[in-house]
Amino acid sequence: MQIHNLSENNSILNQFIAELRDVSIQKDRMRFRRNIERIGEILGYEMSKSLTYETKSITTPLDTIESYLPKNDVVLCSVLRAGVPLHNGLLNYFDQAENAFISAYRHHLENPETFEIVVEYLACPDLTGKTLILADPMLATGQSLVATYKALQPFGTPKDIHIMAVIGAEAGVDYLKNNLPNDATLWIAAIDKTLNSKGYIVPGLGDAGDLAFGEKLQH
Repeated sequence: MQIHNLSENNSILNQFIAELRDVSIQKDRMRFRRNIERIGEILGYEMSKSLTYETKSITTPLDTIESYLPKNDVVLCSVLRAGVPLHNGLLNYFDQAENAFISAYRHHLENPETFEIVVEYLACPDLTGKTLILADPMLATGQSLVATYKALQPFGTPKDIHIMAVIGAEAGVDYLKNNLPNDATLWIAAIDKTLNSKGYIVPGLGDAGDLAFGEKLQH
């Protein structure tokens, strides 16, 4: 798997990541969602450089010009609910894309430090020959993204697969390497070194879904 860690080079992306992590700033849910959306836009822009382009003639009010435009059929798939702001950022740039949504969450067993990934909802177009973008802001253990990929397999084989994440842990990145196709590509804003005993990224930023949309009821 090819990995593009955007934090390896300094850019305005650093500001958005810092605000996501800052406990005083992340209390503003609107700003938290917008920062994830902006990071999605940056990830999408960088990923767009890897697409296939074709020449098209564009007519202006004064003349015609040849433009190089992407020809990939893109499908954006987000893991609910935390993936929604990231999805919106990507959709701002890939506005002609088809869309898919999946719910993949941690179901904790008797031991609170153990869990399984449960998929309950899935809506997806045909993926055959298309460019699939899987969006999930937090790449902790990597199990949710792998479960998502497996759940999508009945919808066809995509031409290529791109993973979009805001913050990940090294263990999660390694898990994707071992469980996704070798030609998949990861685009990520920052990679942290540690997972704690409950599988959360440290230093990370907390629960992205709760910070974006409010705390969920446990059942």
